[in-house]
Amino acid sequence: MSTPIRVVLADDAALLRAGLASLLREAGCDVVAEAGDAATLVQLADEYRPDVVVVDVRMPPTHTTEGLDAARAIRAQHPNIGILVLSHHVETANALELVHATVGGIGYLLKDHVADPATFVDAVHEVAQGGTSIDPDVVMALLRRRRRVDPLAALTPREREVLALMAEGRSNTAIAATLVLSPKTIESHVSQIFTKLDLGEEPHRHRRVVAVLSYLRDAVAT
Repeated sequence: MSTPIRVVLADDAALLRAGLASLLREAGCDVVAEAGDAATLVQLADEYRPDVVVVDVRMPPTHTTEGLDAARAIRAQHPNIGILVLSHHVETANALELVHATVGGIGYLLKDHVADPATFVDAVHEVAQGGTSIDPDVVMALLRRRRRVDPLAALTPREREVLALMAEGRSNTAIAATLVLSPKTIESHVSQIFTKLDLGEEPHRHRRVVAVLSYLRDAVAT
């Protein structure tokens, strides 16, 4: 992106919030506002219209799903704002509900992995550009869930593996390195995924994002 990514950051833990803001600023992002509760976050998102909102799932006063509820409200009012949800635990049923009402710009990252600055900053960038960035532990949890109806049944095990890595926000080059395969082989797998999911080339549709959302919606539905 040619201009700094504008971020509104929300976490009730002031020390963690300050640390995240520092990481983002060091990476060249513009943290335009910070919030310590969900209601303030919604107001700030409406006021600043950032590229990305980074929000903890659990916020005051009950520390249950206030942050996630705020994320839903922001996405409903401003569909172009990316949402990166942070959580201490793998809460797929709650966090991935967001994908049912989105065309991209969604991320879910465990706070344990925020300690890796590169992982956190990469997730912010991916979400800002309309992509998806799902924590590897969340992806593994999804893979372990049994599916009653599987719209991805036509995919081979390798194609499912490639799609799972796509859901983490990885590029073809990164997927190739992870699976120790050539970039051309990964391109072939991705092409087959698009074909089997009936994702032809169409204007104004990002096939990679749509494929990942199909995968996530399938996991949430089971």
